[in-house]
Amino acid sequence: MDEQKSEILTHSSPAIDRLRRHPWVFAGLGGVALLGMMTAFALAPVGDGDTVQLQNELEQLSVPAVTMMGLENTTYLREERVQRSDTLSSLTIRLGISDPQALDFIRSDPQTGSIARQLRPGKVVTAKTGEHGELIALYFPLNGKDATVIVERRGNGFTSSERALKLEAQTVVKSGEIRSSLFAATDAAGIPDAIATQLAEIFGADIDFYRDLRKGDRFSLVYETLNDRGQPIRTGRILAAEFANNQKVYNAYWFQSEDGKGGYYTADGKNLRKAFLRSPLEFSRVTSGFTNARFHPILQAWRAHKGVDYGAPIGTKVRSVADGVVEFSGSQGGYGNLLVIKHQGTYSTAYGHLSRFASGVRKGARVSQGETIAYVGQTGLATGPHLHYEFRVNAQQVNPLTVTLPAAIPLEASQINSFKLATETLRTYLALAKQINLATLE
Repeated sequence: MDEQKSEILTHSSPAIDRLRRHPWVFAGLGGVALLGMMTAFALAPVGDGDTVQLQNELEQLSVPAVTMMGLENTTYLREERVQRSDTLSSLTIRLGISDPQALDFIRSDPQTGSIARQLRPGKVVTAKTGEHGELIALYFPLNGKDATVIVERRGNGFTSSERALKLEAQTVVKSGEIRSSLFAATDAAGIPDAIATQLAEIFGADIDFYRDLRKGDRFSLVYETLNDRGQPIRTGRILAAEFANNQKVYNAYWFQSEDGKGGYYTADGKNLRKAFLRSPLEFSRVTSGFTNARFHPILQAWRAHKGVDYGAPIGTKVRSVADGVVEFSGSQGGYGNLLVIKHQGTYSTAYGHLSRFASGVRKGARVSQGETIAYVGQTGLATGPHLHYEFRVNAQQVNPLTVTLPAAIPLEASQINSFKLATETLRTYLALAKQINLATLE
């Protein structure tokens, strides 16, 4: 007979197998042993041709007491992003809140009663709940304020308070490509609308974002988001941008001088803030251009059209194209409601067919470039809602789409070195954004 062989096999219970596959269970239970009994299978020594006989041996093991430490006070922390279709009820369900008393308090408390009306999509809401869904604390950021409302359980009831947010700036690098429109491209790249609007304002004097965009135009951005506890609360400003439009590249860098004045400049320090914006509307379309002979649809006669008409819905904001003083504010013949603003030197602008004027905009009032001064309407001789816009030099109308606009003051020579040092990191970020864009295209 060959040399005898023996082997001991052990077989554990299914509970032990699960614990072996999931060692985290041991850590979660503080290393408490859960083994109550182990079964051992012994094999008797055998030779060739012998049959194997199995003998079961049961060994009783002592069972330590199991203590589920702390589970009686289990709490859960959950964050949810507000969706477009959300109501207060649907949001609280996703947050794991099952507490009618808490909902009643939120709806009735003066400080929290507005929460249901502030469910802005994308806002992050945080809730701390108990084991059965009872609300322990709710953190809700307020619209338009750097603050959050906190609802906390106190005994058998709730209290509410407002806490100022400790906002921290985070730099974001993004890029995109125009397929149809600016906002479609920024949406596709996950860029907030507020940043898209800033982008249009920065390059608005050089690019008409309604008429000049081409499919394949590319842009790269470096901008700030302001966060609280790691969650975005609102966007900050664009720090650097580049826009390639119709084979021409425009760039911009934010720079704040020692006197506290900030603005956007090209890479070589030229001021991007033109003395005049190219258009009084952020986004619109030209429905009638500047011409010496146009058939008037109401007067049914040929006459000169000494301005540009922008089609837009009634109520669309009209902005001042430059700093100035209101020279006229009222109704005037075919213009309907008309606003005339006197600017530096020999320049003035006129805005006609307005539905109404902005608050405080009256004769003698000072206005700033980009400030909302009025709203699109259909007053006077107008067949549809639009803005009639005139650019005047020495009180004579000129074509606002072709006139050479005066430039703003560039950086002084003594500021160039400071500008280059301050924007060095931004140039690196912008180059990174461009590389991301090119890699995506490839």
